Amino acid sequence: MTAPSAPIPETPEHRAALARSIRAATSLDEATLERLLRAFYAAAREDALLAPAFAHVSDWEAHIARICAFWSSVALMTGRYHGQPMAAHLPLGLGAEHFARWLDLFEQTARGICTPEGTEHLMARARRIAQSMEIGIEVSRGVLPGTRPARPDAPVSPA
Repeated sequence: MTAPSAPIPETPEHRAALARSIRAATSLDEATLERLLRAFYAAAREDALLAPAFAHVSDWEAHIARICAFWSSVALMTGRYHGQPMAAHLPLGLGAEHFARWLDLFEQTARGICTPEGTEHLMARARRIAQSMEIGIEVSRGVLPGTRPARPDAPVSPA
């Protein structure tokens, strides 16, 4: 039996190597992420369903900088973001329809800006983020995962 391998230590050098590998495979970099996020949020702010969630944002440059740091951490493994995205989204009244629209609009925007590899890399992460946020918001409302009806008129599974 072989001994389990030791975890790779989390160092700045390791993060930099991960980021280089991701950039090489996807053509994503900080500038591309910023272009994508500026275009996406411009569209989201005009979207009938998503726009109300952004009404509270008074400083868009600060918001974009924070979102760029978030996506840099998520997509490029840079570790730039330090925050609590769930806490920021809880008071917004978001539901499944918001996350579905967010994913659709994000993918449309990514496909127009990123390489196919970059789009797929981002969308894999975006789907996980949307699912995690949706579940976290439901749990905060007292809805157990998997018990929400598929349709508003469908019966709820007993807990």
